[in-house]
Amino acid sequence: MARASREIDLFLDMMAAERGAAANTLSAYRRDLDDYAEFLAGEGIAPKAATTEAIRAYLADCAGRGLKTASVARRLSAVRQLHRFLYGEGLCPEDPAAVLEGPKRGRPLPKVLKADEVDRLLKVAHEGLDDAARPLGDRLKAARMAALLELLYASGLRISELVGLPVAAARRDQRFLIVRGKGNKERIVPLNQAAKDAIAVYLGLREEAGLGPSKWLFPSSGESGHLTRQYVGRELKQVASAAGLPAAKVSPHVLRHAFASHLLQNGADLRSVQQLLGHADIATTQIYTHVLDERLAGLVRDLHPLADED
Repeated sequence: MARASREIDLFLDMMAAERGAAANTLSAYRRDLDDYAEFLAGEGIAPKAATTEAIRAYLADCAGRGLKTASVARRLSAVRQLHRFLYGEGLCPEDPAAVLEGPKRGRPLPKVLKADEVDRLLKVAHEGLDDAARPLGDRLKAARMAALLELLYASGLRISELVGLPVAAARRDQRFLIVRGKGNKERIVPLNQAAKDAIAVYLGLREEAGLGPSKWLFPSSGESGHLTRQYVGRELKQVASAAGLPAAKVSPHVLRHAFASHLLQNGADLRSVQQLLGHADIATTQIYTHVLDERLAGLVRDLHPLADED
């Protein structure tokens, strides 16, 4: 098992150094590949000597243990990448996983809020911000949430990207945000006036409260120095409940989906949305093609001269 661990270590080192994989991603790969290596060890096989038949036997073992289709597909993806790496590094003579197909699974459609539901969220988040009789601490907390929500819906940022924004993102003349996303790749996203105004109110209240400067736009006293995604998620669910929306239906990721879906509904093309979301592959963005299908069907229904004829 020590040999297998070395091969997995080399692969994970590559993922971290060359692809910028996050700690959580590396941990997930480690769990899946350790499981694979343990199965192979039971068969007396080292990963670099694995055959296509051995990998098929592992997938059958996963299914026999009751793993869901999505979990089996994820493990096969990890195994594929490991063997592609070993082959590319010359550590094995062939790639035994190259010919394998994953289990078929339907990709679930993302949960999406309607535009009027987002409006309700934003309205609740902004309530009472100009009420001087309200305690300053309460106003500051509400203004921070309003700024977070405006930014999420205006830019489609991942929550990890949002909470990690530097305070430099709040410059008054800022029209775009430069965001460092997955794989340490940078992209540019627009910043609308509503988001800029919400940030200005939030920073004004921070100054009024006498809070010192910070390198982060949304600082906290935690280890990272900025708000955590878990904290924002919990606070967002409270705003959702106050807006009369089911808390289970609302999350930072759902607002990211709303950003993409509403853009497509209003005429944006899939490639532009891909760039704004920071998807490396347009296939990831294609989960939103149902929105395009509905829009195109509506165009034919409303604009085709023969649409009303039998």
